[in-house]
Amino acid sequence: MNTSGASGHGIAGFRLTEHTWLTELGNWIDAISPDGRRAGALLFDPRIIGLPGVRDRVVAAVMTDQRLVMGGLSGLIPVADVVAAGDQVWLLTAQAVSPTLNDLLAAPPDSLGPGGAASILADTAQTLLALHAAGVTHGSVHPGTVVVTSEGAALLSERGLSDAIRGQVSPPERDAMGWASLARGLASAVGQSAPQAAALFERVAATATLRGVAAARAELVDGRGVLPGGLISRDGPALAARGRSAFAQPPAHPVPAGPPAPRDEGDIVTLLHVPGAGVAQPYGQGAAQGHAQDVGHGQAQHFGQGVHTEVARPETDAERVWRSGQRGAARGEVPTVHGGGGRRGRAARARRRRTVLSTVLFAVVVAGAVLAWLKLSDVPDLAVRSIDVSAPKKAQGCDSAVLVTGTIVTNGGVGEISYEWRKNLDKEVVKATLRTSADQTTYKVPLRWTLQGRSTVKATATLRVLSPGPVRTDKASFTYKC
Repeated sequence: MNTSGASGHGIAGFRLTEHTWLTELGNWIDAISPDGRRAGALLFDPRIIGLPGVRDRVVAAVMTDQRLVMGGLSGLIPVADVVAAGDQVWLLTAQAVSPTLNDLLAAPPDSLGPGGAASILADTAQTLLALHAAGVTHGSVHPGTVVVTSEGAALLSERGLSDAIRGQVSPPERDAMGWASLARGLASAVGQSAPQAAALFERVAATATLRGVAAARAELVDGRGVLPGGLISRDGPALAARGRSAFAQPPAHPVPAGPPAPRDEGDIVTLLHVPGAGVAQPYGQGAAQGHAQDVGHGQAQHFGQGVHTEVARPETDAERVWRSGQRGAARGEVPTVHGGGGRRGRAARARRRRTVLSTVLFAVVVAGAVLAWLKLSDVPDLAVRSIDVSAPKKAQGCDSAVLVTGTIVTNGGVGEISYEWRKNLDKEVVKATLRTSADQTTYKVPLRWTLQGRSTVKATATLRVLSPGPVRTDKASFTYKC
């Protein structure tokens, strides 16, 4: 979604562009960092960030992310800072947050290609496994939180933020369900041109739901022989990303390294403190109650040029999982946090801005944000109005991969729909979730059903929408004849 009102303005040295879009957290804006690199800015919805404890939980989640990124986990969008400007709270990223997988799926369905779709699944699965090894979860895996870089790498954004605003801690099973939904969505995207690849994605989705992400990723890699050339390739996502966003062009120069500079503590105040002080809080052990000031009581650590620790630090489980999953393949784009030059430049710009930025210009930024908030406030609570299931009318031949399509119609509310598919010929139950947005009311939830063997049977697929209630059910049948 494009809105006006942000162009030419900025926050904490980050220049905001006109490309913005709304999420459950607030208003995302494509931005340029103080040293001229692609970046992102999230202006939190004040009704959310102002709730008791939410801001502290957001800060704790971000500090955990910074520790993981500095420790070598390169599958997350790195957060540069979280700042407060009056009643506003902004999250600033050190890397672009667009295009997302949502953006790419809106393009022609074959733009990613089966090999590219598999690479997105492999990348996101490896990041989730590294997070789980570190004792944390993502909590909101869906196409809107998967960012595709100009090199075709898939990174995850908004880690832990959905949980932070809700005061909860998602278990690894929730991440597995979100990843399974990604796999099914990509199966639908490539189904017409690559039915064998689509069938593979459906299988790994079912595996993720039943046995977890690690087993699903292993099955994906083992089954890559059905992909073009037998390759999991980032070429398709790279081309698609460069075609969707001006922010997806390769960087002109490398990111400088160095220790962080002192933060600006004036009118715009950072909410983060010593990078690396935050520690990952395991799911199920009070992570949702974490506070930025309650962590970092372990061994002293200093990051930047000349890494130093008081006690030699062994490789963490997250680092080991990430490195083992990436062995033999160059990642292509390494997310980093701001180095010393960028921090000092940002602080200098912030100080100059306080003396020269006019009230009129700041009012324009605020007005744009208010308009976005007003639009968000009009969104009703999510409700499902109807569901419908359709299947092929003609009899399906031997060894068929049959596409059964479910259609869910909502009232335009924002939230999450939980649903499941059941098949009358076996006991498998395929569970999944669907993230909805305010600008869409109709959603397709496909089921790819592969049948083999010699027989004539009536196959029936049943779709059950579990939440939000009441539970709704619809079914469709087709004939398999071989």
